[in-house]
Amino acid sequence: MATKILVVDDDINICELLYLNLTQEGYEVKTANDGVEGINYFKMYEPDLVLLDVMMPRKDGWQVCREIREMSAKPIIMVTAKGEVFDKVLGLELGADDVITKPFEKQEVLARIKAVLRRYGNRESHSDEEVIKFDNIEISKAKYELKLNGKSVNIPPKELDLLYFLALNYNRVFTRDQLLDKVWGFDYLGDSRTVDVHIKRLREKLEGVSTKWVLKTVWGVGYKFELLQ
Repeated sequence: MATKILVVDDDINICELLYLNLTQEGYEVKTANDGVEGINYFKMYEPDLVLLDVMMPRKDGWQVCREIREMSAKPIIMVTAKGEVFDKVLGLELGADDVITKPFEKQEVLARIKAVLRRYGNRESHSDEEVIKFDNIEISKAKYELKLNGKSVNIPPKELDLLYFLALNYNRVFTRDQLLDKVWGFDYLGDSRTVDVHIKRLREKLEGVSTKWVLKTVWGVGYKFELLQ
């Protein structure tokens, strides 16, 4: 079956252009023109990936991203016209897998879609049944579940990927570039600030959970999941 992509954008011309370009590449495409319609289409259509504009009527892209993340781990690529660092950071914090700035080139969109789908496919096919356990924390890659003090905590898939990788390789320091390679994939088209954003969000979730381990910054090098003596 063809990969299904949902395009959510209030610009009719952009929707038509993306529909044409993506169907030519063999994707099955649906389009929606506002946030409410986008949520409804997501539930009915169950796409494999969402291209989601930020500035839209009824519900903006940030709210749509939040609502999708509450019910699904399917990949989301945010599309912003501003190109500001804040927009990119906010999109990633809300659980988006990538951010594209308008105006964009056809080949860039196709490359980013393929890269995100490849990373998501690898994640789905290589899920590890092992649950990593330390004091007051359990991380299940198979279920994409984080438990803190025995209670499940909502966490975006990429944050869990990063936490799982660091905990699996506890006490080992990784640079930002190494984490981009191991967690996001060598073909990731973003920059190293993505790692910092995800580490910040993880620390907010993990604060005060345990005194026996810590998500530590090694200044000038990178990050590690450190077990404390």
